[in-house]
Amino acid sequence: MRSASIWTRLLGVEKTVVESVEAEEAGPDGGDGAGVVIVVIARPAKGRRRRCGICRRRCARFDNGEGRRRWRALDLGTIRAVIEADAPRVSCPEHGVVVAHVPWARHGAGHTLAFDDTVAWLATHCSKTTVVQLMRIGWRTVGGICARVWADVEQRVDLLAGLARIGIDEISYKRHHKYLTVVVDHDSGRLVWAAAGRDKQTLRGFFDLLGEERSARITHVSADAADWIAAVVAERCPQAVRVMDPFHVVQWATDALDSVRREVWNAERGGKGRTTPGSKSLKKARWALWKNPEDLTERQRAQLEFIAKAHPVLHRAYLLKEALRLALKSGPGTAEALQNWVSWARRCRLEPFVKLQRSIVKHWDAITAAADHRLSNGLVESMNTKIRLITRTAFGFKDPTALIALAMLSLGGHRPHLPGRHPA
Repeated sequence: MRSASIWTRLLGVEKTVVESVEAEEAGPDGGDGAGVVIVVIARPAKGRRRRCGICRRRCARFDNGEGRRRWRALDLGTIRAVIEADAPRVSCPEHGVVVAHVPWARHGAGHTLAFDDTVAWLATHCSKTTVVQLMRIGWRTVGGICARVWADVEQRVDLLAGLARIGIDEISYKRHHKYLTVVVDHDSGRLVWAAAGRDKQTLRGFFDLLGEERSARITHVSADAADWIAAVVAERCPQAVRVMDPFHVVQWATDALDSVRREVWNAERGGKGRTTPGSKSLKKARWALWKNPEDLTERQRAQLEFIAKAHPVLHRAYLLKEALRLALKSGPGTAEALQNWVSWARRCRLEPFVKLQRSIVKHWDAITAAADHRLSNGLVESMNTKIRLITRTAFGFKDPTALIALAMLSLGGHRPHLPGRHPA
């Protein structure tokens, strides 16, 4: 085998002619394990020259650009390697004057394809420290690589094909009210779209990308009670059944119960901020009131028995919360059980629960649809939990684009593969 062929295989490049290989001393900023850098002088094979870096169309040469440049390649053992080549510019009828395409790297990248793909694979499997130290690059560079690799996936794969049942939710990714809107496919379990923001305009961006024809094929949309989601769903796919997850309804009930608990607790303190025996008895009652009866400890059961005798108003609020939870689990009888609960809540004389029943009546169709169609937002909540873990890993990315790319690579069903290995 010729030595040039050996070098192309070592570097993981194709359609490339290796002219020579040199070794040079690394400069003072050569990085960890510096000393020697392998410089591979290369050029694109004859059929790959003078092509637009964006669309790969064959074009007329424009000029020499900024001269020769280098692309970081995968390390050869413990020694860093780079590819050096000319970087002429071509005149593309569609994209204008751009740097010519090279077969070993993506357009605008400073790393080879094999390097990018390896970093993207590591970012979806390893910790931040592992990726940075192993590949000897900065963490923000990792973010840029993930964005490039995911952009390649988006170009070759229609991520929105065949959508019928989707879940929509928002998740916080940074302080000061920074949110992502995410869309999940209930049938495949994939994260299919994400964008920064949580408003009507952001969600309309998803339906614009989906198009009118495919929007008309959406049959079910699960979401919480956010008005901005409901408004856009009604506007873009009115034929879809909107489903509201029972989890959020129970969460409403838990919040209402906690409001009553605080009112009772403050009443026991006499409104003066002092501690009394009665307020002490309620200090740790929150957990007993929140938990499901089957999960209570013996001590928490005793607390509930005490509350039933000493604080009947709070106990009534607890019974309302539990009754609502059971009503939402009634299967085909959910609508009837929920109607009975609403009647009770209307005359319970507890303002948080009176307000809660109004919210349930307002979202009646979406809440009962969850039982009728056996669909919930559980998959979306699970996806949000995974995105939160990715958000912690991605801390340090300067914008949400890299975070979204890392989330899509990890959860979008198109995880990167290590170069030279066939996927299992």
